[in-house]
Amino acid sequence: MRARFTGLAAAAAVASTFLVAACGATANQGTGTSASNDGKPASGLQIMVPNSPGGGYDTTARTAAKVLESSKITSSVQVFNLPGAGGTVGLQRVVNEKGNGKLAMQMGLGVVGAAYTQKSKATLNDTTPIAKLIEEAGAIVVPKDSPYKDINQLVAAWKADPKKMAVGGGSSPGGPDHLLPMQLAKAVGIDPKQVSYVSYDGGGELLPALLGNKIAFGASGFGEFLDQVEAGDVRVLAVTSEKPIDALKDVKTLKDQGIDLVFTNWRGIVAPPGISDADKKVWVDALTKMHDSQAWKDEEAKRGWTDAFATGDEFSTFLKDQDTQVADILKQLGLA
Repeated sequence: MRARFTGLAAAAAVASTFLVAACGATANQGTGTSASNDGKPASGLQIMVPNSPGGGYDTTARTAAKVLESSKITSSVQVFNLPGAGGTVGLQRVVNEKGNGKLAMQMGLGVVGAAYTQKSKATLNDTTPIAKLIEEAGAIVVPKDSPYKDINQLVAAWKADPKKMAVGGGSSPGGPDHLLPMQLAKAVGIDPKQVSYVSYDGGGELLPALLGNKIAFGASGFGEFLDQVEAGDVRVLAVTSEKPIDALKDVKTLKDQGIDLVFTNWRGIVAPPGISDADKKVWVDALTKMHDSQAWKDEEAKRGWTDAFATGDEFSTFLKDQDTQVADILKQLGLA
């Protein structure tokens, strides 16, 4: 039977195992955001990225901002980074910004897990869900001078001494970059408890560690490595999708290389608690227009993202379900 993992929905199989800081974003400043009913682009919007520049959240937020602006859906959208504690520093900031309808946070599965492993007082249940945007496959990556030319060579060395081979990921324990190598270990017959996992605060910190040979291989969303793949600095040994990805046409899936695992991550947008219905509508309307634009479709194709757009009750229900599943799984893993 093949192991299939979409986010954390089935991850129980491994149970064995301030850059721009304030910038005017203060509470209760959201009222009066330009809404679509006056025919003008929404204005004054900010998207906070809760980890360092260069990672998957950062790329998604800045791509969204670019499309929102270039399509004249909004005026300039400010994107800023507030890294720390697997995204929970940013999460606490969003929760503290109660009523601020101008602010939103880029997030995903990693923040869901980090809220538990970091014992955050703020939780995603305290936020206002806005939209789920995309899903993205993971990738197993090595630096260009790595001795491992394919995934089976890496797995053979990993199985020989799993504690010696460090794997890095851009999320805290409980996040997707942690769960991916744990599930990969399980799939190839390694006890996940023997895996030496090194956590980095997003892809922006993971890449230097990989390029500097501080880890044997990396596990993260493949989109975080595209520039480095093109430059010849890293080599992708496998992607974790069901089928090969257009953006990495020459890279085989794990399944195609004899490893029975499929895994996808997801990313979305949440806002502070207590924002007005009008401000929530501005965000949902803007992101819906963005999603429907050709510019966004082109970005999805370019980056290999799978469209997973959902708003309103659908996203809210999905987020609550993910939170419950993460909590249960991390308890089984002894991480929460």
